[in-house]
Amino acid sequence: MDHRLRKSYNENFTIEKYEAFKKYVGDAFGHVPKFRLCETPVFMDADMRKKLLDACEEINEVLIRPDFKSRTDAAILNSPLNVPNEDDRSRFIQMDFGICINSSGELLPQLIEIQGFPSLYFFQDLLYHGYREIFDIPKDHTSHFQGLDSASYIEVMRRIIVGDADPKNVVLLEIEPEKQATSIDFYAAEAQLGIKILCLSKMKKRDRKLYYLDGQGREIPIHRIFNRVIFDELVQRKDLEREFYFADEVDVEWVGHPNWFFRISKFTMPLLSGKYVPESFYLDLIEEYPVDLENYVLKPLYSFAGMGVNLHITSDALDKITDRENYILQRKVQYAPVIETPTGPAKFEIRMLMVWEKDEPRPKVINNLIRVSKGEMVGVRYNKDKDWVGASVGFFAPEK
Repeated sequence: MDHRLRKSYNENFTIEKYEAFKKYVGDAFGHVPKFRLCETPVFMDADMRKKLLDACEEINEVLIRPDFKSRTDAAILNSPLNVPNEDDRSRFIQMDFGICINSSGELLPQLIEIQGFPSLYFFQDLLYHGYREIFDIPKDHTSHFQGLDSASYIEVMRRIIVGDADPKNVVLLEIEPEKQATSIDFYAAEAQLGIKILCLSKMKKRDRKLYYLDGQGREIPIHRIFNRVIFDELVQRKDLEREFYFADEVDVEWVGHPNWFFRISKFTMPLLSGKYVPESFYLDLIEEYPVDLENYVLKPLYSFAGMGVNLHITSDALDKITDRENYILQRKVQYAPVIETPTGPAKFEIRMLMVWEKDEPRPKVINNLIRVSKGEMVGVRYNKDKDWVGASVGFFAPEK
């Protein structure tokens, strides 16, 4: 962590700057975020940059194995959905790390979760600009990787999502997108790429063809789908009237095939190991519980945004679970309160935003997302009535 920059930032912070920052973000695409923006970015030195990138590369070694799909077939068999025409890789990969202190007093990233599903790629670039516009951020510090700046970063996203298609034939698919907490990211994607934001209920289907109706009622063919539908929400929406179902055979290219949501997920955690990965087990394969069960957390495989996570488990509670194949046990990690704020220390979780292009041999990190917390867990309901918490982005010092 860069304590010199932290001290300078805190000394020069004002509420007026924070309000100007929030206005900048809200005005950029005409939509105010539905979640709290943190008063500060997070400043990280070259050492933490290297550790995070090393952690991602070690984990990627598992994801690029030729047998990875066969090793994760059970994730699809046990999932509520199986979508046809799956491709050979996840276009988007997120790795969430808690920043912790090990027994030697060293700051070390620890993998909390992994997702084969897109995150707030466009909003994070907006946050980067907002902090830089309003606050004094060193010019050589950036949130991007691979030598990208904002313009080239957006071009990477355009290449992956739109490709050679006409943007009007590309849709960002969600359930009632205007009501989603992450809707500002959709509007940013629409503005940056010229694609259509579409509710699943508005998608039309004729035989194997998908289309939507534009403002004049004309049928616009859908050739590519940038999927943002969260499936644990979808299976609960029995009220949603629609013509298209994910199990349908249709002539469309998925940009981020839905099956990767299950393959690269909590299901993947027990397949990983190393100093950056806490010990994890499939609950149905455990013959004997760990003796220090209080140091583990129970996580449902097919949930999102921390829903269903149990921090305080007992053997009796575990014995009562009947669908044990849908859970993992993961060793707890203790986030380090390393961000000094005017109202007390804060901890954070960083999501490394990755893409895996068609012709590339492995995924690459291109940006990051940070959630700053002072609560028991990272999330809105654990940080109510707290300041210097919420959505943020990491600024990294240049490589040594």
